[in-house]
Amino acid sequence: MENAGSGPRESQFSQGSAGPGLAEVFVVWALCGAIALAILVTYSRIPHEKLYHVSGDGLSGGLSRVVFFVNWPGALIASAVLGIVVERTRRPLVALVALVLCLVIFIPGVLDQADLDAKWINVLPAIGVLIVLLLSVAAARSGGLGGWGSPRGDGVRIAAFAVLALVSLPWFFAELGFHIPGGVFLASEVHEGAAAVHLGEHHGFVGLQVVAAMLLLSRELPRLRAGWRRTTLAAWISGLIAYGLGNIANDAWGEQVVKGGWTDWGLPSVVRPSINWLWLVVLAVGAAIFLLQRRYLLDAKD
Repeated sequence: MENAGSGPRESQFSQGSAGPGLAEVFVVWALCGAIALAILVTYSRIPHEKLYHVSGDGLSGGLSRVVFFVNWPGALIASAVLGIVVERTRRPLVALVALVLCLVIFIPGVLDQADLDAKWINVLPAIGVLIVLLLSVAAARSGGLGGWGSPRGDGVRIAAFAVLALVSLPWFFAELGFHIPGGVFLASEVHEGAAAVHLGEHHGFVGLQVVAAMLLLSRELPRLRAGWRRTTLAAWISGLIAYGLGNIANDAWGEQVVKGGWTDWGLPSVVRPSINWLWLVVLAVGAAIFLLQRRYLLDAKD
């Protein structure tokens, strides 16, 4: 409900807000920076033979893997951040360029799970992410952080993240370059001559990063100006949450169920868009999340 006496500018936004805040945006950037640092250290100190589909060693190998991280999931996360930041900037052309550069990751061959070394083409999405970061800083400098988003739905967000974080514990340790000590996970057990959970970045952990970032950014949806941009961003965030969940399910099932000897049946990959049944589930889950957001977040009346 709009505040009494709101000016023309404020009345254009939902819930009487003067526009979206950037607090969640900078929390997301901080998390991405921490993960990038962890990747740099892990891939610099551990020989590539003990990692996954990389060929470089030392600092150059670490920097290469960081560039790949900035592409994936960095560009996906940045594209959602841009949907919030664009409301606070007057640089639509710059924002469009950043979005196009981020979306370069969808061109076949730019990202290859069988080759995680950075290539020259990976510089383009990295530039797109950098532009989004600079736009975020410019927006904060010109108008301040603007506070936090709506707390509506935080209980669900926290509960969902807690469950997913528990599932992701082996990947968290692997990101830091260690196997998780004992317990119910198979991280330190050997399957066909190799540890069930390799050291370094996992696509399941990428999925957790995407879900965590989208859960945070979704708090700002009610503060965005109502219209097609907000609806599009809500749909994109919903789809990315479902995408992250699909990657978590695929990786956890393969490492903890298939490699644990429970079954030989694996889940299809959803890292890249393809035609398989799990992608249909991802699309269905994304649509369901979008409808729930519309009902309980975007269209809610205070």
